[in-house]
Amino acid sequence: MSLTPLTLGYIPLVDAAPLIIARELGFAEQEGLALSLRAAPSWSTLRDLVALGQIEGAHMLAPVPVATALGLGGLPTRLDALCVLSVGGNTVGVSTALADQMRKAGHGFDFADATAAGTSLIAAAGQTLRIGVPFPFSMHAELLYYWLGALGLEAPQALDVRTLPPPLMAEALAAGDIDAFCVGAPWGSIAVENGSGELLLPTSAIWSFAPEKVLATRHDWAESEPDLAARLIRTMWRACRWLAEPSNRMTASEILARPDYLNLPAEMLERSLSGALVISPRGDQRMTPGFLHFHAGAATFPWRSQAGWIAARLAARTGLDRDAAQRAAKQVFRSDLYRDALASTAAPLPGASEKLEGALDAPTEVTTQSGSLVLQPDRFFDGQIFDPAAP
Repeated sequence: MSLTPLTLGYIPLVDAAPLIIARELGFAEQEGLALSLRAAPSWSTLRDLVALGQIEGAHMLAPVPVATALGLGGLPTRLDALCVLSVGGNTVGVSTALADQMRKAGHGFDFADATAAGTSLIAAAGQTLRIGVPFPFSMHAELLYYWLGALGLEAPQALDVRTLPPPLMAEALAAGDIDAFCVGAPWGSIAVENGSGELLLPTSAIWSFAPEKVLATRHDWAESEPDLAARLIRTMWRACRWLAEPSNRMTASEILARPDYLNLPAEMLERSLSGALVISPRGDQRMTPGFLHFHAGAATFPWRSQAGWIAARLAARTGLDRDAAQRAAKQVFRSDLYRDALASTAAPLPGASEKLEGALDAPTEVTTQSGSLVLQPDRFFDGQIFDPAAP
């Protein structure tokens, strides 16, 4: 069978696994695709590679297509999110000095209570907290602002936010350039391994089912190549389903650990996949169910309500009209293409493309077009609910 060549970009992170597994285990070939993968040094480089047509698509921060639709970031090219690749998988970390201050003040580092962790962090940081994030338009940044802002900090104004590529986050902490960070696995764990930091919180404790990475392509490519777009969506869905099986974690971690990909110890990557994280240089461990999702609860579905939440946050921060921003954002999370691509498969497809975000405290069974599926808890730490239909 003749294979169609496609090049996808990625940043070396655990949640790039769907692209890597799709290539290595033959899921792309099953759809007639010959995938080439291209690592990029930064999110801005990766975004530009897609926007300028140098690659067909990429593992991308979920807010980037939304920000582009809102005219933020300086590129006029519309990017579409064909599917979600991962949910969660980020950690907030602090320097060992800041951790010691927090511990002396009584914080227990339970790795679960976002209110206690944020209150302690704000108190220990003093006047200004220097915090690293991978990109200005990222779930890392938006969840930090939401979390600390809800606890009384004027965010982002009271923060000294510094943009750093994920592989450089631990180095910046060790050099004293930042006091804290929010970054995707395994780069938070690297700060623990090198003794420069401790992990304070998973971002799943802030929003328990936040979209993290998406498969992004140019809008004009998705429209002109609907068959290829559909094949890509099916490829990623199958790779994500495989990754969700606990019995596959060790194999996945060994593949990701290869020099061509993350070039890190497989044991560390397996901990990220399982949620069994070491949070301090002393070896303290925390088990975090739901730390990183690839498939459960329709994790790959591009909910337009999630795009709406991202747009509302970006609009509030940048002074844009919130209603117009949400309308624009919902167009780039392509639930229509996702449904078309998977209609002929056994994939359970939600009956709607929007939902109340933050309304589920427990796994909840919902009706689909072909039966039912169980949505995972999606609670915000402060109990807020986002209604995408509300003005």
